[in-house]
Amino acid sequence: MSPMMERIFKYITLFSGISVMILVLVIFYELISNAFIALDTFEIDFFVGLDWNPIEKTFGALPFIYGTLLTATLSIMIAFPLSIGIAIFLTEIAPHSLREFLAAIIELIAAIPSVIIGLWGIFVLAPFVRDYLQRILKNLSSIPFFTGRTFGLCYLTAILILTLMITPIMTSIFREAFRNVPTDLKEALYTLGATRYEVIRYVSIPYTKTTLAAGLILAYGRALGETLAVTMVIGNKPAITLSLLSPGYTLAAVIANEFLEATDKLYVSSLIGLGLILFLISFIVNLIGTIILRRMSR
Repeated sequence: MSPMMERIFKYITLFSGISVMILVLVIFYELISNAFIALDTFEIDFFVGLDWNPIEKTFGALPFIYGTLLTATLSIMIAFPLSIGIAIFLTEIAPHSLREFLAAIIELIAAIPSVIIGLWGIFVLAPFVRDYLQRILKNLSSIPFFTGRTFGLCYLTAILILTLMITPIMTSIFREAFRNVPTDLKEALYTLGATRYEVIRYVSIPYTKTTLAAGLILAYGRALGETLAVTMVIGNKPAITLSLLSPGYTLAAVIANEFLEATDKLYVSSLIGLGLILFLISFIVNLIGTIILRRMSR
């Protein structure tokens, strides 16, 4: 490559990197400027307020923050070990012919539009939670997470929907990571008499821990920002409760549901303020994830 082409390539990549930073700053500025009315009116009460009432022009975001973090965190806690198990099965245990078939199915699930998954959640998953899963959880009603009754549209249904959506993403990432573990390392441990479990525990997982953490962060970001599917099954009620059988609300869901109905400037500004909070939460999660990945890489 000639020196001129080298410089052109360098400037193009530099421009691409800077443009991403500028785009993030522009988005942040637009959110701040458009949410200023709500932030100036309610100040800290906007972030910790419990009441969201457009008629009385009272807007508090805490129930939506709670719902977003609850659904995303619990879904990732379910999906992470499930994804690792599926990825290990596909790379270490399943026959070759079955591996390719199951991998194609997982990638197909990951490509399903969220509105289709939301419809499946309404007509299949929500009735299942209401008619069958609720009976099983009734025996655990002494635990605060499973008190009360549900009509199917609740936190639990939203968590299961998110689990279904993020598990294929993490599984695909983990599967590629386990496939790239050097065969020599595994064969060396097998030669010393190690079992398959010991090889997976002492070679495959430690070797891929950085990729596993990256996949976890990526999936958590997806769970935080998921809108349509969660909106269709969570019940859309701004409330803070420990019971997963109660309806709830998330930041993305309330923006999607109410933005077209908002005509008052304070109402619109409050909804944009919710978008600002979601932006900040996603930014903080990715920042923490980047710090963790750097330390793990070292």
